[in-house]
Parts: sequence; structure tokens; C-alpha cells
Amino acid sequence: MDNQSIVAEKSFSFAVRIVKLYQYICNNKKEYVLFKQLLRSGTSIGANIQEALNGQSKRDFLSKMNIALKEAGETQYWLRLLTATEILTEKESRSILDDCTELLKMLTSIVKTTSSNLQ
Repeated sequence: MDNQSIVAEKSFSFAVRIVKLYQYICNNKKEYVLFKQLLRSGTSIGANIQEALNGQSKRDFLSKMNIALKEAGETQYWLRLLTATEILTEKESRSILDDCTELLKMLTSIVKTTSSNLQ
């Protein structure tokens, strides 16, 4: 399995975790506004990766991967904020935050490699 397939699978699994976390929080902690932001950015990562994989050109691929990278960064921000404000406990956020960081690293690598190959 190549890096692009791996990142696509990891981003899908991550989106599933984000949706389940959203459901848990809405049912148990009654926080909606910040979690809607997390839900939007966290599920957008995989959608943009999927679009990239079906891109019409290398530049289209790079553009969509860059968007996925930005969404992963935003998702990391929301997870950190929700933890810092104690809406999520450290225990509740640690594993999903680690997964987000892993996606960020993978996407950064893909974007850098693709950018250097286009030059």
C-alpha cells in the first residue's frame, strides 16, 4: 500500500472517530458550537484527500492535499482548545490528538514531496 492510500485510510478512520466524539460530546457534555467546528474540519481532511486522489493533474492533487493539510492543522487547534478549556479531558483527547498529529506529518511529507517533484 502506498503513502497516498495509507493517508486516505487513516483520514477516513480519523473522520469516523471525530463523528463518534461529536456524538459523545453532544450527548454527554452539551457543548455544540466548538464541536461543530471540529466536526467540519475533522471530516474535511479525508474528503479533500479523496478529491486529491481523483485530481485531474499533479497541481490539482497538490492543491487538495494542501487543503487537507490546512484542515488537519485546524482540527489539531480545536482539539487542543477543547482540552485546554477542559471540555475534553486529557485522557479523552490524547489518542485522537496523536492521530491528528500523525495525519499532519503524513500530509506535510506528501505536500513537500509533491511540491519538489513539480519544480
